[in-house]
Amino acid sequence: MIKSSISAPGSGPLILELLPILLLSLQVSGTALIISAVLGVPFGAWLALRGGRARKTAALLLYTGMDLPPVAVGLAVYLLLSRSGPLGFLNWLFTPTAMIVAQIILATPLVAGLTLTAVLAVDPAIQPQVIALGATPWQATRTVLAEARFGVIVGLIAGFGAIVSEVGAVMLVGGNIAGHTRVLTTAIVQLTRQGEFEAALALGGVLLLIALAANLAVARWQWASIER
Repeated sequence: MIKSSISAPGSGPLILELLPILLLSLQVSGTALIISAVLGVPFGAWLALRGGRARKTAALLLYTGMDLPPVAVGLAVYLLLSRSGPLGFLNWLFTPTAMIVAQIILATPLVAGLTLTAVLAVDPAIQPQVIALGATPWQATRTVLAEARFGVIVGLIAGFGAIVSEVGAVMLVGGNIAGHTRVLTTAIVQLTRQGEFEAALALGGVLLLIALAANLAVARWQWASIER
């Protein structure tokens, strides 16, 4: 339990700051995940249904992107958004928007790569069969995605877990500003540096609960789908 006497660096009692920190963490990572899903799921499915050498090359690049070092991504986004960078005029650096951009770059390859893997595991005869029955290519793709839905959802959860627990990139581009860009992971780092280990462990527990809740929701959905 976090004692009210334990203070977060730079402001009042940590217990009073926990809710805004939690909400900002969910807002940043949730927004990044939604955008990553919109970009990654269709791309992963399209790539899986595409043949030839181009797919192999693109898949290799995509799988490589799944292992992007978060700190390197943060540095690249920082340089892009800094005053001397090409996107400096946007004034996004040290804002939640910059954190979302960094997390999108980290999550999209994960979502797309696991979607690719899930769609490749579907019976390849399904798509031509539904097309032969009069379905459009988009309807056929939706049918294949429906068959691969468990793997796609796992990819989304993996992407969310990776970005909500990431610290290097968001600290570089967000700055860990109290009341503005401080999220759970950067708060844990800050509290640890200040020797507030009890509070840091408590926030770590909150992160674990978020991951548990997300995985439990998916597991219950899978069980319900199997029982139908």
